[in-house]
Amino acid sequence: MTPTTQQILDLRTPTLEDPLRIFTSACLAGQPVGVDGSTNGTYAIMPRLMALPRLKFCWFCPEAFSFGVPRNTPDCHGGNGFDVWDGTARVYDETGVDMTEGMMTGAKAALEVAQENEVELAVMMSISGACGSDVIYRGSRFAEEKQYQQGPGVTTALFMRAGIPVISQRDFRALEALLSKADPSHVSDPAARDNVETEWYQTYFAT
Repeated sequence: MTPTTQQILDLRTPTLEDPLRIFTSACLAGQPVGVDGSTNGTYAIMPRLMALPRLKFCWFCPEAFSFGVPRNTPDCHGGNGFDVWDGTARVYDETGVDMTEGMMTGAKAALEVAQENEVELAVMMSISGACGSDVIYRGSRFAEEKQYQQGPGVTTALFMRAGIPVISQRDFRALEALLSKADPSHVSDPAARDNVETEWYQTYFAT
């Protein structure tokens, strides 16, 4: 499960001398590491967070580490990232090539970076087969009818099992809480919602 807003608020209060250490997907840090060599879009919250002196970021792309740029697109088949690590799911690209081992290798390299930097939180790219936190594609995203599944991607699953809390750039309530911790002048938006609280998520995964 991704952290609740209260869990973010329960993180220590960062200072200028001892900033909160955060890992993020390299694309969210503006690095051109997407499958097509892009940054996978822009998200205004990220440069705002990265500019705060009480937050210290490191970043890494597990997919680019293993497969380079550009590359085909890996998605989880038969389960989510936890299932990949448990050996009951695999990762394939849109042509059917098995990318499982490379995804696991990249995830381990990302975790090494996170642990070397003693990170306390990770902000990861939503829906990615590597970095998604609460929802990823079920099978190939290029299928005629896209399908989604709950759970994390391969790298995020490894982070979670290592005890690193993970949110995405779409978890706006948690990000507002993070802003409040790092910027005492920030007034949180009471309308902000995390991805799992959105109408789309709750409707799609309604039981």
